[in-house]
Amino acid sequence: MADAILTEKLTKRYGRARGISEVSLQVQQGDVFGFIGPNGAGKSTLIRTLLGLIRASAGSASVLGMSIRTRRRDLLKRVGYMPSEAAYYPRMRVKDVFRMSARLRRKDCERESWVLCDRFELDPNRQVSDLSFGNKKKVAIINALQHRPELLILDEPTSGLDPLIQRVFWDVMRERNREGATIFLSSHVLSEVQHHCRHAAIIR
Repeated sequence: MADAILTEKLTKRYGRARGISEVSLQVQQGDVFGFIGPNGAGKSTLIRTLLGLIRASAGSASVLGMSIRTRRRDLLKRVGYMPSEAAYYPRMRVKDVFRMSARLRRKDCERESWVLCDRFELDPNRQVSDLSFGNKKKVAIINALQHRPELLILDEPTSGLDPLIQRVFWDVMRERNREGATIFLSSHVLSEVQHHCRHAAIIR
């Protein structure tokens, strides 16, 4: 089976500080893969490096068979990314966030975004500035899902969600995985990874 993510000794340094050091991992297509470690261990750094949002200091990586150095634009079309902390223009309505993201991808995602809003109990007409932390998290999840990507890369997706919405989240993840999507998510909750992921890697 082909690899969705493959890294070899991937390293990112911030001056003298070390972000990640010689990370080698393999995530096969169709997997549900947990990336676990304490806060500050480098989970977000690895994810941002995989997406080409920051440049690696050493090592190599490919996502969906494409080099993150030379094919970043192509791979981002096929990936749904959720950052651990998402920021939006405060005067935008929730549905405007989704529409802007869909236009950037040149896709019509309106129907899918409304279906997901209903499942996650999110009012698409509310202003982003009025949302709680948990509801802003829902916006980020739906934004990553609405274009039905073949690879989902999610950074601490359940943090801040109440238990009922966490259950909805994992129901949706199972559905997407059955449809063929690969899921790579970071977490610092070991029990969550043990219960929901088929494979995992630990970073310290």
